[in-house]
Amino acid sequence: MQPVDERAIRAAVDVLECSGLVAMPTETVYGLAANAEDEKAVMKIFEAKHRPTTHPLIVHITGEEALDHWAREIPQSAYVLARRFWPGPLTMILKKSDSVGDWITGGQDSVGLRCPSHPWAVALIKSFAGKHHRGLAAPSANTFGRISPTTAQHVRDDLGEKPKGKVDFILDGGECEVGVESTIINLSGEHPEILRHGAITRNMLEEALGCAVPDGGKDSPRVSGSLKSHYAPKTKVILCDDLVSELKKYGDKKIAVMASARSLAQTPDHVIKWFVAPDNATAYMHDLYVRLHELDQAGADLILIETPPTGDAWNAVQDRLSRAAA
Repeated sequence: MQPVDERAIRAAVDVLECSGLVAMPTETVYGLAANAEDEKAVMKIFEAKHRPTTHPLIVHITGEEALDHWAREIPQSAYVLARRFWPGPLTMILKKSDSVGDWITGGQDSVGLRCPSHPWAVALIKSFAGKHHRGLAAPSANTFGRISPTTAQHVRDDLGEKPKGKVDFILDGGECEVGVESTIINLSGEHPEILRHGAITRNMLEEALGCAVPDGGKDSPRVSGSLKSHYAPKTKVILCDDLVSELKKYGDKKIAVMASARSLAQTPDHVIKWFVAPDNATAYMHDLYVRLHELDQAGADLILIETPPTGDAWNAVQDRLSRAAA
């Protein structure tokens, strides 16, 4: 990870103060950041990403001390989780305070809050927040529905930097450590529930809270990354349990592949790009979007991905791949 460039942080703060957009690294993915209390700036996020304005944004804050500014009727469970997992890849859905505009929440009465751990994000948010606990709205810095960026180059390749691109300033803090978006837990209702899986697993949440944390249902708040099709390459993705059979089925097409080393022991000629999939969930999450970007750029007709293992640690990988292939 690159050392924090304080001059770049100051330049980014200046951009934010002028209602501009800054691509910032977090430990999960790169975010497209704007002043969350500046409606004009936040609308630029939706425009740049081609994102529906009904799709709520997550506000990135300095930590537990800023909760009261952004949320109301905060349950004790929120403080428990903040002290256990913040800074880190966990977003909490809470009842919003009067400080939160509808342009953030998509008209809902709840707001997603997160305190990232990446040193560059920490420096930027702390410098921008000031004594009034200002926060940054920051969805992933990519075109809506496409593969999330885990490097600054991914952002440049997709949204681009001004004057020719859409982003006013890109902070290059190196590759993201986690590699997939934060876990989202809803604490705005009667019982906690998971609305998006990530590196903070169900087992970790249940151990911290001392209660069951099921997946949310149709009446849960809308959140980022909840659409059926998301995180998708331009090239069609097919998940398969039997890679050999699928390769034979598409013998007349150019194929890009991610699969276990065992499945790639013999590679047919029509496979033009392949990656060995990591055999543990943490490494797979870290590599997932990087590999999807590379597979998408291979010039293949199809991307075949061997179905990864199941289990609590693999929920985030399973979720991202199922939406990428939807």
